[in-house]
Amino acid sequence: MVNKDFFAALEELEREKHIKKEIFIEALETALAIAYKKHSGTSKAVSVKLSPKSNTIRIVAFQTVVETAVENEGEISLEDARLIDKKYKAGDIVSEEVFSKEFGRIAAQTAKQVIMQKLREVESENAINELSQKEDELVACIVRRIDGKNVYVEINRLEAVLMPQDQSPLDRFNVGDRIKVYVKKIKTGPKGPQIIVSRTVAGFVKRLFELEVPEIASGQVVIKAIVREAGYRTKMAVWSGDSGIDPVGACVGNRGMRVHAVVAQLDGEKIDIVQWDEDSLEFIARALSPAKVVMVQVNDEERSAKAIVMDEMLSLAIGRDGQNARLAARLTGWKIDVKPYSSLAPAAVETDTEGGEHVVEDEPIIVIPDPAADGALDIFDEDLGELD
Repeated sequence: MVNKDFFAALEELEREKHIKKEIFIEALETALAIAYKKHSGTSKAVSVKLSPKSNTIRIVAFQTVVETAVENEGEISLEDARLIDKKYKAGDIVSEEVFSKEFGRIAAQTAKQVIMQKLREVESENAINELSQKEDELVACIVRRIDGKNVYVEINRLEAVLMPQDQSPLDRFNVGDRIKVYVKKIKTGPKGPQIIVSRTVAGFVKRLFELEVPEIASGQVVIKAIVREAGYRTKMAVWSGDSGIDPVGACVGNRGMRVHAVVAQLDGEKIDIVQWDEDSLEFIARALSPAKVVMVQVNDEERSAKAIVMDEMLSLAIGRDGQNARLAARLTGWKIDVKPYSSLAPAAVETDTEGGEHVVEDEPIIVIPDPAADGALDIFDEDLGELD
């Protein structure tokens, strides 16, 4: 007989943890069978059945009928089996209900251990299932420990590791810090689920803007492209189908409040926000912000472009170690060669009837408006005047 409070406790667990009591009962029956065999020293096959309705526990041992048993408790000779029931024949299974009074204390200890272990397993499985729906999403977590360059964080009672390559050069962590991470992938390995998180992927910045900019969350503003070199600079191209919405202004916010909130999460990383344009020439020019481009020439077959900037803007357009031009190329999908205005041969430039200049070549070209005029590039960079 099993104490009825035991099954009442299982029902309480079912209500609180939303875990069906049948899961605990099945695990417990298996564990008790193993524990009984160990306690009794028997090699017989053993089955344990718990009955919540009658508050009972039945332990049944099984033996296989053979012609001649050879010192094997899992077998019973045909002769002995027919002493129990004359109908038995070789290959039949003889069952016998057994119980040891001394097993009661062991059963109680086993039950406690199994229930606690199963509870942890099911809760962990539920947490993994919940988290698996957040792949490619942003989640909040707590830094639990730091081991060398690895940072271990807790997400929904699960541990995830932030590897060095997934940390921005600007990141600084202390135990207890509450941070946001991007869930890259959840893999199941031999040692259990492995949660891979990052703070360096471009998706991390994209999700931060979705949190800060309601127009992005609602779909009124769309992030068309985003590239990043974590800790240094992010470039993002945005667009809106609503002519009444300025997509860049929406991302920057009043007095830069929205973009500053994202920059704070990135510990000061620079962000360029440009308006996406279906015209590749215009888009390439905008992508090179914070530099102002005066001309763009493209080769469609090679998908390459030559961007002309004023000489004083050359360093800004290229960026430190070529970073600005490199990110612009990744953002647009075009190979971009940045040249100073002084590199143009005098014969290649002529003045049109309205006083504007253009390059005399057969390849497509666009003359970008004066940055001070309407239609100038909109960008955000905290160090706009600093040459990168």
